[in-house]
Amino acid sequence: MAATDFFSRFSVFVFSFALLFGFSFAGDPYVSYDFSVSYITASPLGVPQQVIAVNGKFPGPVINATTNYNVDVNVFNHLDEPLLLTWPGVQMRRNSWQDGVLGTNCPIPPKWNFTYDFQLKDQIGSYFYSPSLNFQRASGGFGSIIINNRDLVPIPFTKPDGEIIFIIGDWYTQNHTALRRILDSGKELGMPDGVLINGKGPFKYNSSVPDGIEHETVNVDPGKTYRIRVHNVGISTSLNLRIQNHKLLLIETEGRYTSQINFTDFDIHVGQSYSFLVTMDQNATSDYYIVASARFVNETVWQRVTGVGILHYSNSKGPASGPLPVPATDVSHPWSAMNQPRAIKQNTSAGGARPNPQGSFHYGQINITSTYILRSLPPTEINGKIRATLNGISFVNPSTPMRLADHHKVKGDYKLDFPDRPLDERHQRMDSSIINASYKGFIQVIFQNNDTKIQSFHIDGYSFYVVAMDFGIWSEDRKGSYNNWDAIARSTIEVYPGAWTAVLVSLDNVGVWNIRVENLDRWYLGQETYMRIVNPEENGSTEMDPPQNVLYCGALQAMQKEQHHSSAATLLNGQLKLIFSMMMVLLASVSAFC
Repeated sequence: MAATDFFSRFSVFVFSFALLFGFSFAGDPYVSYDFSVSYITASPLGVPQQVIAVNGKFPGPVINATTNYNVDVNVFNHLDEPLLLTWPGVQMRRNSWQDGVLGTNCPIPPKWNFTYDFQLKDQIGSYFYSPSLNFQRASGGFGSIIINNRDLVPIPFTKPDGEIIFIIGDWYTQNHTALRRILDSGKELGMPDGVLINGKGPFKYNSSVPDGIEHETVNVDPGKTYRIRVHNVGISTSLNLRIQNHKLLLIETEGRYTSQINFTDFDIHVGQSYSFLVTMDQNATSDYYIVASARFVNETVWQRVTGVGILHYSNSKGPASGPLPVPATDVSHPWSAMNQPRAIKQNTSAGGARPNPQGSFHYGQINITSTYILRSLPPTEINGKIRATLNGISFVNPSTPMRLADHHKVKGDYKLDFPDRPLDERHQRMDSSIINASYKGFIQVIFQNNDTKIQSFHIDGYSFYVVAMDFGIWSEDRKGSYNNWDAIARSTIEVYPGAWTAVLVSLDNVGVWNIRVENLDRWYLGQETYMRIVNPEENGSTEMDPPQNVLYCGALQAMQKEQHHSSAATLLNGQLKLIFSMMMVLLASVSAFC
């Protein structure tokens, strides 16, 4: 049989297979995961407590894929309350149905499952997943997401000898339901009980650390260089990361390669992800401390809020000892604290998800179509409850997800009247009010933090250009200070108390997208809104239809059918997708041969 004849017949077979089993004939491979989300008992700080595990692991397994891959994550909810998983920074192009927040998805009820199905379209980099409901992230359920470059797009550094993941975050020995009750009572959570590194407590670096706590140990070889991906999945504490006697070479943040700068220590705020290259260039007279400690607080009082792991060379001559290394930056002087984030620039000559350089999108030459000033204040009492606000509105999630309500013409579910400037403080209210944004607009968002704590702000569905930050109140004349050439593009940015951060966003992703503070206590109390972006000439090319497995709730609850589980069917579906993905790879190889 001629090669071309074989190719023709094999193509027909693959196409028929796709039609028979309902797979997308998109040509990009699938990776599939089954996530069983459940409670387990763990003692990361020496106190037995209930944590949320994924497949019995705390933290959960890594999602590892490549640009443009299709990802299936079949989530089984074994908790005793509803669940959603969200994927901060993964843009879900044209597909906000998979975003995993209440504005776009009905929760997965206990003992039910839901399969998220999305494409990693035109993305690379370091991200994480976590629960988005009911303060559950405070108990776990999180894990790392890695999106690798395609082979045709070279990385802008020598390939590392290995990869290491640090999932860091502040931690309480009370679980999320107890912490919720504290917030519901109108109180602050107070100082955390510690910091975890990869789900483990601190190495016993002095007598203040109890005996018997398991700590993280990272084994390395001398002379080798490792890529270290770091995610702060904590509740509300900014953390300073440092590795004793080693430099951190910054290379990437949330999907954008950076200009490469060495740091002795680095502040990572809640919800942020970074990549560093670290070369094992020390003489290994002993092991070395890995430290993640509380930042922008009274560090003397907050000494217990410190995570400590061990970097162990294969030729190490002894254990780590002595005092922990201290950060080089003195954040008691706020102006100097801003030097680090201001130094983060994009590598304009490197390719990212595509071969063309990251700097080829000239964002600084585009006219701004709208400005939104989003102001946060300390929590205040509204209708007898302590609530957090954006522009004076404390968000109340509607009973029906907003894009689903649009699709089924449910009226009165939410309002398109979110103010583009802060309301008078006397008129604060609880409401389901969102931004009515214009498709293909180019907007300026000013995050104005008038709260007393440093905050991290995030926008789902997008990355944005961080063009300026400063202390005081933003005004129009500050545009003259904007970085219009090589500002970093990312999805989560810190905003210092009494300061502002300006970002630019190109609104090319249709859907309903969450804008929130990542600090979990403020998010839980209502400091969020959504941005609705609709293409008035929609023809199916800029927004996908709801998935076939969409869950219904609220005004559409009657449309929801009972779920009947079959583990065999689930396993078969995953195997078929793997087979189909392998077929697509084989088809591409045969095509190249012919």
